Amino acid sequence: MADFSHKPTLTGGLVTLRPVTEDDVPALLPMFDDPEISRLTGNHTRFDEPALRRWYGSRGAQDDRLDLAVVERASGRVVGEAVLHEWDPGNESCAFRICFTPAGIGRGLGTEATRLIVGHAFETLGLYRVWLEVYAFNPRARRAYEKAGFRPEGVLRGALLWEGERVDATLMSALAPEWAPAAQAG
Repeated sequence: MADFSHKPTLTGGLVTLRPVTEDDVPALLPMFDDPEISRLTGNHTRFDEPALRRWYGSRGAQDDRLDLAVVERASGRVVGEAVLHEWDPGNESCAFRICFTPAGIGRGLGTEATRLIVGHAFETLGLYRVWLEVYAFNPRARRAYEKAGFRPEGVLRGALLWEGERVDATLMSALAPEWAPAAQAG
């Protein structure tokens, strides 16, 4: 049975994932201020630093989700977050999202962070399915998710309204029985 109350530290060759705290907000602020990151994630909301401090300060107390900071091992800098959320205990599944500051993009950190947290979902938490949505105008993320073992399931047509245009989202998932071979092959 999954237990999201335990907040682990997961270590790979490039990144360490550890529980996120309000002290990480200054490093994460560029993630919320960058217009391109807002577009790629479909984020319409503007957050100020006090609101972000309250949010990230409360993540450790959540027993229905796992919010981890992505720390680049080479520099020790927080460069993003990886999150398991929307936990559905009855169906042994949850959603996954990941986001990086501009400094963390394009260097393979996301693929490794994805493999670490999704591997934790399957191997430690005992989940069967982890799912996500990726917007049609973010093919780089879709390739990274496929490389990490996610497969497309369907299209959510017109799921996002961005600057007056409707954008489709692809629903993707990874399943526990497929995970080990997919993660090793990528």
